Amino acid sequence: MTACGPQRIVCLTEEPTEVLYALGEQHRIVGISGFTVRPPRARREKPKVSAFTSAKIDEILALEPNLAIGFSDIQADIARALVAAGVEVWISNHRSVEGILDYIRRLGALVGASDGAEAYARRAEAHIAAVRAAAAALPRRPRVYFEEWDEPIIVGIRWVAELIRIAGGEDVFPECAAAPLARDRILADTGEVVRRAPDIIIGSWCGKRFRPERVAARPGWSAIPAVRDGELHEIKSPIILQPGPAALFDGLDALHALIARWAQRRA
Repeated sequence: MTACGPQRIVCLTEEPTEVLYALGEQHRIVGISGFTVRPPRARREKPKVSAFTSAKIDEILALEPNLAIGFSDIQADIARALVAAGVEVWISNHRSVEGILDYIRRLGALVGASDGAEAYARRAEAHIAAVRAAAAALPRRPRVYFEEWDEPIIVGIRWVAELIRIAGGEDVFPECAAAPLARDRILADTGEVVRRAPDIIIGSWCGKRFRPERVAARPGWSAIPAVRDGELHEIKSPIILQPGPAALFDGLDALHALIARWAQRRA
């Protein structure tokens, strides 16, 4: 029987790599992003040919891919170069929890693994439902400020805001989360965080370690309940800031653990 779908795939971001490995379709992958950490074996088995905003186009072409998969407008230049060289490219642009679930299903269909992808997506949905039920039993819901970059300050993207709500918290910048582009989530007035008085601050500075002491030292921020109470925490970006399975499992669990501990201490 002839194998279905593309046989030589370059994954320009981590989430297609994670999904394809989970579906047992990793043999199709010929190159990955250098930021890939999930699954760990991918880094040992596959050549790293891209970052997030740049890629080794010549090395990618040498792999003779028949599909490259990336994410968002930020990879538009990479996609343009590959298309110009004759490579088929799929740039997904999903920004929500439902979008991640749909992405798993679409990628599975693309490689002829629809049944496996459907089972995987349903497992993620069941996990989300279980966390939502646990969150509903919490005695209080904290106000949560999520920061994905510090210079300039960028607040959390839509799927993160949705996961915060599922986990039992309330995102303090819901109107920013609705903006799809990072530049539209830049916080010009840092005093607005003080005014919105989050109970928990979560940092996930993509590519560098979160520094809570720097956040606490920002002018006026000592008045924020989260700073006053020492509720500044880090969630590593690979499990929360990539729009793939990691966010729905490990990222959601990390959020719920922080929120549940806060709520139980203040019951």
